[in-house]
Amino acid sequence: MENCTEVLFLQMQNKVLILDFGSQYTQLIARRVRELNIYCEIHPYHNIPNDLSSFKAVVLSGSPLSVRNEDAAHPDLSNIKGKLPLLGVCYGAQYLAHFGGGSVEPSNIREYGRAKLSMIKDSEPLFKEIPEGTQVWMSHSDTIAKLPENGVRLASTADVVNAAYKIEGEETYAIQFHPEVYHSTHGKQLLENFLVHMAGVEQSWTPAAFVDTTVAELKKKIGLDKVVLGLSGGVDSTVAAVLLHQAIGKNLYCIFVNNGLLRKNEFNSVLEQYKDMGLNVKGVDSSDRFLSALAGKSDPEEKRKAIGNTFIEVFDDEAHEITDVTYLAQGTIYPDVIESVSVNGPSVTIKSHHNVGGLPDFMKLKIVEPLRMLFKDEVRRVGAQLGIDKKLLGRHPFPGPGLAIRILGDITAEKVRILQEVDAIFIDGLRKWDLYDKVWQAGAILLPVQSVGVMGDERTYEKVVALRAVESTDGMTADWVNLPYEFLQETSNHIINRVKGVNRVVYDISSKPPATIEWE
Repeated sequence: MENCTEVLFLQMQNKVLILDFGSQYTQLIARRVRELNIYCEIHPYHNIPNDLSSFKAVVLSGSPLSVRNEDAAHPDLSNIKGKLPLLGVCYGAQYLAHFGGGSVEPSNIREYGRAKLSMIKDSEPLFKEIPEGTQVWMSHSDTIAKLPENGVRLASTADVVNAAYKIEGEETYAIQFHPEVYHSTHGKQLLENFLVHMAGVEQSWTPAAFVDTTVAELKKKIGLDKVVLGLSGGVDSTVAAVLLHQAIGKNLYCIFVNNGLLRKNEFNSVLEQYKDMGLNVKGVDSSDRFLSALAGKSDPEEKRKAIGNTFIEVFDDEAHEITDVTYLAQGTIYPDVIESVSVNGPSVTIKSHHNVGGLPDFMKLKIVEPLRMLFKDEVRRVGAQLGIDKKLLGRHPFPGPGLAIRILGDITAEKVRILQEVDAIFIDGLRKWDLYDKVWQAGAILLPVQSVGVMGDERTYEKVVALRAVESTDGMTADWVNLPYEFLQETSNHIINRVKGVNRVVYDISSKPPATIEWE
């Protein structure tokens, strides 16, 4: 195994800087770069790092804004352009043209969706092994009418003359399409050409390297101090726990709280799983406390806050049982971090998060977040490197507030029981039909409506449940899964026949966007 210091040095000297101008695709750029085993960081365009010595290349993201607007983002790139390999994507390409002696004009045709590169300049390194006719994804309403000073056209589409260009005398390149989107067939190849073959960035960002460096850093940072971690049974907190356990052993104290809103029998089954991993875990059943805090609350945000506040109280009570604790560990991952320092400041609230932000005053602990620079799929790969069981790593994401946000309206013990039973039938059925691993996330939702039904000779007036199954890579976008009709038929029959209080089952066929994965 490589020396940890050498691996860390390699990674820190082989970073890629992504400047975020507010594009919905910025995180996808970072994910594609990470897939090349290259470490990258996203920074807002108005907060460029002062020290650029560790970055070997820079990417400018897209943006929902126009460079022609008076308030267009206009960062000082004097320490980057002409000094480091630079790739402008969409808005980034238009920015380099507009402020570099070229011109950007409103497009006569809104350039959105699939297009094909009808011309690629011969022997151009950026397009090595990319054929003419390759599909790319466009998403802009402006177009580059005139290239910047010393600009050389590299590629065109039927509608976009300057689909790609470079600036002579510099390692500056620009493209008006999105290579990070799957619809751009050779997008990953283009990023590899630019970063690996042209900028010379080392492909040293691997799960093994991450484990080595992170364990070494945790040992150095924490020393002999004690750390407390709230386990959820999910992938993120479990991987964080195993990393910390490798670093500090018995000084890691894990607390797994049952909020009464977990899946059926999940509290005990998860505790059994953790027993086999050598972790120091204490299970705390606070179901009644959480249900009392939720009584009478129907608003989704109120429910989340009630659960979050109760969790903090329970967790704090348990943490005080451990003497001389210095650190609180969290399973925060990179998308949470990016969101908290977004270009436009904190984004419009869609739902409350519990992983990012300050602790209440009464919990005077330092924070340690071993996964804060990883995307979800990277967390799973690190978990596999650590030898964590595949079944645990393959678990579907589950919301922090649990079934509370899958029960629309107020929460009662009876509603929780009904949904637990429905959810268990659905999830067990997915496993039985060998569909579980083909789905990114699945669950059942208890709707605040009742419907008329007929069971035997009697009319019924009972609850409706919706089933939801989506495929995704990271939860940022998601498509509903086309589950077999036979499976849905069998599942519906089992739910209605076995779960008292339910007489109708529906299947959610909404994608994200415009819908979200969860209903609340």
